[in-house]
Amino acid sequence: MMRNYLSALIALASLSPIVGAQEPTVATAAQVAKEEHTKVVKPSPFYDSQQPIEVTFTANMGKIRGDKGDQPPWRPATISYKDTAGSTVSIPLKARTRGIWRLRMCDFPPLRLNFSGEASKNTIFHRLDKPKLVSYCQDRDGYERYILEEYQLYRIYQLLTPVSHRARLLKFTYADSASGKVRAHRYGFIMEESNALGDRLGGKVLEQKGAGGADLDPFQNALFGVFQYMIGNTDFSVAGLHNVELLFTNDGVKPIAYDFDFAGAVNATYAIPDERLGLPNVRRRLFRGYCGDPATFEKVFALFNEKRPEIYALYRDPIGKLLDDGTVRETLKYFDEFYETINDPRSAKRQIIQACIDRR
Repeated sequence: MMRNYLSALIALASLSPIVGAQEPTVATAAQVAKEEHTKVVKPSPFYDSQQPIEVTFTANMGKIRGDKGDQPPWRPATISYKDTAGSTVSIPLKARTRGIWRLRMCDFPPLRLNFSGEASKNTIFHRLDKPKLVSYCQDRDGYERYILEEYQLYRIYQLLTPVSHRARLLKFTYADSASGKVRAHRYGFIMEESNALGDRLGGKVLEQKGAGGADLDPFQNALFGVFQYMIGNTDFSVAGLHNVELLFTNDGVKPIAYDFDFAGAVNATYAIPDERLGLPNVRRRLFRGYCGDPATFEKVFALFNEKRPEIYALYRDPIGKLLDDGTVRETLKYFDEFYETINDPRSAKRQIIQACIDRR
């Protein structure tokens, strides 16, 4: 079904007729994707800067913490910050809880924000719609470190390919509108939403499960798998769209990774690999990407080598310096081990190229 769906999309994109389409729902979905694909939306300038700014997020924390269902309500909230002139800018918005594991386990739940175009006009949040806020789980320094480490992985992904979510780090003051008290001061980041990513790259994010390796752009397929291996992430499924999105463009379907807090590079205390994988911990790497042409993997290895100085430099810039020296050393040593693997032809062949998942 996945290939029929993608074939319909490609046929529509090239204005070719669809022959023998059997499922009206597929044709309808393809037509919607085609219409969305032709829209041109100017991206938000919010992600153009990586400089963290201080903001205050105010909401009824008691009500938000109590929202645990599948269809949580949108709660009124505000975000405020000081502009370059020192004046306070306050933006009304709505927020609601999201997620599964973090929603159950965290003191402060992950949120999706809902900005109004008129309310955010002429502010740094202009043209944001409903982005995710990746926030602290427990109000402890170790959990804030996980946020900073995960944010670094989004920055690395952006260095390797634009086919990835942009993100921006913010220093949040979380205030309770009911009590007037400050709940926490912690870093968090806002992540580019799927529609905005599609608009930026001239494509459409699909919601069709079942993709195999043959459905995907060969280079992006290999890059996706190698990146997940680099950061030690096994918490994803391309076919199941678990922590994965598929971007349809005129030149193919490209997998996009997100949600990296279970990665070995973060090494969160709560992160445990799926027992079916037989891994002792999340630091142990296992390649779970789809198979591809060995020559394509070689090109991907070359890209990772080319970007290595820039990747390591992320841990020496102002954002990287928010992490303690021990964490930086440990992370870069973990990456060193990855580079040893891809630069040893026998190890790369055994641990990546031949260890791939052969799902066409």
